[in-house]
Amino acid sequence: MKRLDEILSKTRNTAISAATSATSSNTAETDAESGDTPPCPICHGAGFVRRPYPVDHPRFGRAEPCDCVLQEREDQRRQRLTRLSNIGALARFTFETLNPKGRAGTDPAFPAAIDAARAFAQDPPGWLVLTGPSGSGKTHLAAALANHRIALGHPVLFMVVPDLLDHLRASYDTDDEELAFNRVFEQVRNAPLLILDDLDAPAGTAWAREKLHQVVNHRFNLALPTVFTTTSPPESLDDRLATRLTDPSLARTIRLGGASGAAYQQVGGMSRERLAALQFRTFDLRLPGLSPEERASLEAAFRAASAFAENPQGWLVLQGTNGCGKTHLAAAIANRALESGRSVFFAVVPDLLDYLRASFAPGRDAPYDELFERVRNADLLVLDDLGAQATTPWAQEKLYQVVNYRHIAGLPTVVTTDQSLDALQAAHPRIVARIADPHAGVTVAILAPHYHLGRTAPARGPRRPR
Repeated sequence: MKRLDEILSKTRNTAISAATSATSSNTAETDAESGDTPPCPICHGAGFVRRPYPVDHPRFGRAEPCDCVLQEREDQRRQRLTRLSNIGALARFTFETLNPKGRAGTDPAFPAAIDAARAFAQDPPGWLVLTGPSGSGKTHLAAALANHRIALGHPVLFMVVPDLLDHLRASYDTDDEELAFNRVFEQVRNAPLLILDDLDAPAGTAWAREKLHQVVNHRFNLALPTVFTTTSPPESLDDRLATRLTDPSLARTIRLGGASGAAYQQVGGMSRERLAALQFRTFDLRLPGLSPEERASLEAAFRAASAFAENPQGWLVLQGTNGCGKTHLAAAIANRALESGRSVFFAVVPDLLDYLRASFAPGRDAPYDELFERVRNADLLVLDDLGAQATTPWAQEKLYQVVNYRHIAGLPTVVTTDQSLDALQAAHPRIVARIADPHAGVTVAILAPHYHLGRTAPARGPRRPR
């Protein structure tokens, strides 16, 4: 079997050449001209083999280095691995040449992404999905990971997906045994570490895209180490890809480019100036007239909100009567997120749904799809007054899509509602199934009444909003 880079190179040449014959003498001439040694009789130059382990063996179906690889010198190994990797000009991309703040120098998530990629290159467990807009540094990061892995002496295959689909289609249409589809397909889907760049930009025919799905599914079933880069969030891809790339037992998603665009956006009147006044330090826990149970619930909500602000993960649902302080706590969390460089979208739910409906109208500055994506992908989303929205089927479905997307992606989300979970469950069962999932977040009930009702307001200290 020939090296994949040789096969792919010959595939490209075949497209512009009328003659595509290949013999062992031609192979020998090619090797002699390039200075390569004759191919290994075991792996035929592939560099890895699949050994006949029993089905229940932990290494069944996995690619392993061939004996020729284990016996070669370190410098020979590195040169051979670079050739096999198909990384080409991207060999110059390393962790050392990366800007720690991303290509634009403004991405607060990029240092953590570099650390995650380094750790994956050292010992690649499962899948790593790098997603973000064009120019966010995904390909550079994936190439740096590949080059680091090669420097450690391990094989990697780097493929741009549209190019891969072209190669697969060409290899299927040719009669040349060296270019046979099965040879190319097997090397791609069984590579010890495969990097698929631009997964969401496949051209190709329906047949070629089906082959891509087969590659992804094969590597999913065998849990083979794989890195993907996508411009679109993995949750928005074709269902067959999305369910694989978002499986939490195998895949980890790194989101890049979070600092692009406005850091704070809102629908419903929570201006940046008003938000800035609603801090944890301005939240008054000493209000008179509270029963011990009411005061305990208020303090518990404050602690839960403070903890969430320090480490925003999953969901925080603040439930209580209008005016009990839940919006103040949600705003305080949003302020902390902005201070740490995260983007925030603060949405009063009824106003958000009205705004989304209006965005369908022609000529809007922010088309519906663009607005919807900003809401779904904000680093922190606050959904204020959940349950007050009109319950049209359209509104229900749009809100569920936002909630379900963020639930699957594990994106930090704060929800406030003046309704009990039982009442919400009756009206919005699918939504409550996500926001009240005990494995995904925390629900805190504030028993304190409206700050104007049932007690005397303090002489000093700021008032709290609802």
